[in-house]
Amino acid sequence: MPLYFITGNAGKLREVQAVMPDVEQLDIDLDEVQSLDPQRVIAHKLDEAARRHDGEFIVEDTSLAIDCLGGLPGPFIKWFGQALEWKGLGELVQRYNNHTAVARTTIGYRDAAGHVQFFVDELAGRIVMPQGDQGFGWDPIFVPEGHTQTFAELGPAIKNELSMRRRATEQLKEAIQKQ
Repeated sequence: MPLYFITGNAGKLREVQAVMPDVEQLDIDLDEVQSLDPQRVIAHKLDEAARRHDGEFIVEDTSLAIDCLGGLPGPFIKWFGQALEWKGLGELVQRYNNHTAVARTTIGYRDAAGHVQFFVDELAGRIVMPQGDQGFGWDPIFVPEGHTQTFAELGPAIKNELSMRRRATEQLKEAIQKQ
């Protein structure tokens, strides 16, 4: 039975398939509860997916917690990006002295029996004005700790080496292999 990654984001799918090539995309529109707790959001989506489709599923949430904004936008990063665009979010953060942020990926895995596990990894960095044109999402405004370029400038190969999504996916892969 295949493992389905529920996403409409081709970039996220590529990054997960770099670690787990047999994962299949399942692009279905699911209700999303709003919460600052990504595990609550993911658990709800996994339940919704199981009501609509048979199989094993993963749902991923990557949040961006910006220190000067009290940890916001967190899981709401997609909506902040749509409302402010990356330039607007960069301008907002530049008004403060502290530009540090944490990118956090949470992957929820639901096996065929309905058991759910979570895998989390994070990467510290800082927010800058948009730079670079590679990548997707907030890649143009996030500079990972220890680097001077944004994810969008570093390109997909280096981004994947540093990626919190890759490390969380590796945790998932290891757990599945132990079953």
